[in-house]
Amino acid sequence: MALHIGVIGEGTCSRRLARDAERVGAAIAGAGAVLLCGGLRGVMEAAARGAARAGGLVVGVLPGFSRSDANRWVTVPIITGMAQARNVVLVRSCDAIVAVGGRYGTLSEIALALKLGVPVVGLRSWRLRQPEGRRVPLVRAATPETAARTALRAGARGRARTRTWLA
Repeated sequence: MALHIGVIGEGTCSRRLARDAERVGAAIAGAGAVLLCGGLRGVMEAAARGAARAGGLVVGVLPGFSRSDANRWVTVPIITGMAQARNVVLVRSCDAIVAVGGRYGTLSEIALALKLGVPVVGLRSWRLRQPEGRRVPLVRAATPETAARTALRAGARGRARTRTWLA
């Protein structure tokens, strides 16, 4: 089964973040992984566009009640009717996540992923510190391609550990 890599980020973003997200999406699809996102606009649409143009499968986990809410690049729209609570479904469905930019919705997805043990790679995203100097396992990447590669490796490692544990 292909790796499932999530791309999260702001629903309204700069051109720079959109270009970065599109490159992340293309790299994920180019590696044969499935791209998951929130299915709407901004970073989500740009990543979906990059993956779709590279021949990849794009799953959009939508907050509302209609498939028509999905951006045009989503291959498989998942209707949740859960608003922001859909973030849990998205994060749980991913082997790893790339956060591109981000506002508070992205921060909530990052926090959920870290709490659930899903690796997160940040590209021009949040910088986090825990109280008392505890380490935050949020890996930072300098380029879209590095972010995608790092997430793909982390997702593969995590999946291998899960398979071993389940065997």
